[in-house]
Amino acid sequence: MTKVKVYDIEGKESGEMNVPEEIFELKVNDDLVHQVYVAHISNARQILADTKNKGEVRGGGKKPWKQKGTGRARHGSSRSPIWKGGGVTFGPTSDRNFSKKINKKMKTRALFMVLSSKLRDNELIVLDDLTLDKVSTKSMSGILDKLMIKGKTLFSFDKKDNNIFKSMKNIPNTSMIASNSLNIADLLKNKTLIINKKGIEMIKETYLSV
Repeated sequence: MTKVKVYDIEGKESGEMNVPEEIFELKVNDDLVHQVYVAHISNARQILADTKNKGEVRGGGKKPWKQKGTGRARHGSSRSPIWKGGGVTFGPTSDRNFSKKINKKMKTRALFMVLSSKLRDNELIVLDDLTLDKVSTKSMSGILDKLMIKGKTLFSFDKKDNNIFKSMKNIPNTSMIASNSLNIADLLKNKTLIINKKGIEMIKETYLSV
């Protein structure tokens, strides 16, 4: 087991807790982390662009002019791709598939590697707990100041606290995710991870059995 320091919301050290070496003491394999990251963002990708081909564009059923005798080039439909307003040749369609398969054990191991890296680089802060009696951006901002947090920050707790969530909304570069939904994309996008002790326990329960 590895020992990590635990802090209170005043930014003062309040004790230590043991965390599993299987999660927080792994050497980073850059190739594996990259592979899992690419798979994650590919699977989350929304397919929005969808063009119509010649057969899908409305109109164009009548031949624009007769085949011969006009002196103009022959055309069969005004919906041809070479006409303005016509169909698109080889354009993007909604039936494209960008999803990538990734082994669950690989995904979990990559997550542990990033968590290990956060701990080594002093970018992981474990709190006793964090609660707010009411929605207060000022109180939330004060907590971040006391913890001396700079840059993009990800909060991860065992359960969603609406007071904390709403208090963070007006604070730039902060976001929240449940501890059992952690993924390497969110971890890599944020410099600091703030998690409570119950969140650490939830990570153990959720991912060590995989």
